[in-house]
Amino acid sequence: MESSNQTRPCWVEISTQALEDNYRFLNSLASGLAEVLAVVKSDAYGHSLALCAPAAVRAGAGWLGVTSVEEGVAARALCADARVLVLCGCFHGEGAAVIGHSLTTVVWEPWQLDELEGAARAAGMGPASIPVHLEIDTGMSRQGVSIEALPSILARFSAACPLRLDGVLTHLYAPDESDGCATQDQMAVLDEALKQIAAAKEAAPEIHPEWLCVGSSASLLNGQAVTIGALAERWGMKAMIRPGLALYGVAPQFEPDEPEAVSAARVSLKPVLSWKTRVVSVRAVPAGAVVGYNGTFVATEPMRLALLAVGYADGLDRLLGNSFSLLVRGQRAPLVGRVSMDLAVLDVTEIDAVGHGEEVVILGTQASETISAAEHAAATGTIPWEVFTRIGARVRRVET
Repeated sequence: MESSNQTRPCWVEISTQALEDNYRFLNSLASGLAEVLAVVKSDAYGHSLALCAPAAVRAGAGWLGVTSVEEGVAARALCADARVLVLCGCFHGEGAAVIGHSLTTVVWEPWQLDELEGAARAAGMGPASIPVHLEIDTGMSRQGVSIEALPSILARFSAACPLRLDGVLTHLYAPDESDGCATQDQMAVLDEALKQIAAAKEAAPEIHPEWLCVGSSASLLNGQAVTIGALAERWGMKAMIRPGLALYGVAPQFEPDEPEAVSAARVSLKPVLSWKTRVVSVRAVPAGAVVGYNGTFVATEPMRLALLAVGYADGLDRLLGNSFSLLVRGQRAPLVGRVSMDLAVLDVTEIDAVGHGEEVVILGTQASETISAAEHAAATGTIPWEVFTRIGARVRRVET
């Protein structure tokens, strides 16, 4: 349903029940082997943090993963009791907000520790009172401290330090590669890091991380909770896995072959998001009529065209013009001409009785037809994550 104050007819419907069901299903896959952190970063992958974070908590999520401190502050306002992990770390000047809103931030640089320690002391916080998760670079070369630099970071967690090493985290860069070779190599590096941390604990008992946070949707769907859980147990820690895409009802594509466990799990996930618009007007054009900018489509026969209130400023990729279809009256209708900033055009010549106000599905299901995020991604040479997150902020998110 559309919200009562909606004017421009371009909106996204969010099924919070589907999200809750997805979380519970993912939690069942972890089956006591690991805590399941709900990744709601980047405005819940474009689905709306305001709608999705509380839904995840209702489903049982004790942890939420966000991009930034600003997003963490917003998540805290929505979910007073959840633990909020800031996955991309803090920046200069954000230490006070981390402390004031009880956030847990990822760290890997000395200056991040300086920022948080300074803010903690200014707030009069005692030793080990501010939890942080230390990210290890196990081969992605993005965030994380290297194995070589790890001892100097660990030395910062002294008995007097206001920071507490609450968890250890790494990011797997190829969990969707079915041979698992890259993941095995990364896990070996992580094991070496945990060995160093265990050795440091002998000299400094205050170094006692509780959580080992590894893996994403692909890891969980592929049954890697067993491996991650075993590694955590070996080092006296609790395992945590952080699914994102699967929380929103989409399973990652595996290459070159999809494991059976993923295929079985895929059918249990429920899409959370549907994207819709309406027909603004319908016109008849003769053969030879030019449609859209630069005349990339010319009618070869008399046609009926439906104008839509959606464009690339809403997130409808410009590459879809003349190469994709949307759903109207339960049928696929081709996009013709270039997608404009605010408008697009459908060929509805073969679909009877399409008129002003007709609902059009851009992403989702209508009657027996479905257009998926994976279809959008394949048509534009991208991935479902980008399809979701590029849906513009001016497109209203409505709970259904």
